[in-house]
Parts: sequence; C-alpha cells; structure tokens
Amino acid sequence: MLHRISTVVTVLFLALIASASVVLVERTETPAPPTTPPPVSQCNTGPVQCCNSVQAANSPGLAGLLALLGVIVGPLTGQVGVTCSPLSVIGLPGNSCSAQPVCCTNNTFNGIIALGCTPININL
Repeated sequence: MLHRISTVVTVLFLALIASASVVLVERTETPAPPTTPPPVSQCNTGPVQCCNSVQAANSPGLAGLLALLGVIVGPLTGQVGVTCSPLSVIGLPGNSCSAQPVCCTNNTFNGIIALGCTPININL
C-alpha cells in the first residue's frame, strides 16, 4: 500500500513539473500605426512656398539682402527663396504658383526671404 501511494505521489509530482515547465505563450506584435505624409500643400517643415526666385545663398545679388537682414551666409544649407508667399491649398483657383514652388526650413522673414529651400514639383 505504501508503495502504491508513493508511486501515485511521484506520478503526480512529475505531472505537475511537466505541466509547469511547458507553458506556451503566444506573442502578438502590434503593428505601428501608418505614418501619413503631409498634405500636398504642406512640406515637413511647413506650408509650400511660392517664391519669385530661388538662388544659392552665396550668389552675389543675394549677399547684400542677406547682410541687411543679419543672415550669416556661411552655415546656410539649401537655397534661398526671395519674395515668397505660402500656398494654402494647391489646386484651388487663386492658389497657383507661376514662379518656383519650394519647401523651406526657415521662413521667419515675413516672405522677404526663406532659407533652406528645396524646389519641388507640385504639377499645378
């Protein structure tokens, strides 16, 4: 009788160990939400600008204007847009750009100039 009880206890003990060690956990990964690109009338840095001209920061004609505004030409990257205005909604009447549409990183000069500009094609 003692032998039978010890056998049952041993079997139960081994079954308990086996069931405790075999625990499968199903992992599910939550996908990241899709990133939405900015609307056509927006760049990553702000609204699309329509500039009358776009020039290199070190161009001779632009150097004087930049100096008057206190802009140091050395660290500038990209081009400089001159006489720029934002295009709020592209494609609506009155919101066309007959000059150069650009995305600029710094337009804090009230449209006189915009710094760090990259020309874009918006197919107006």
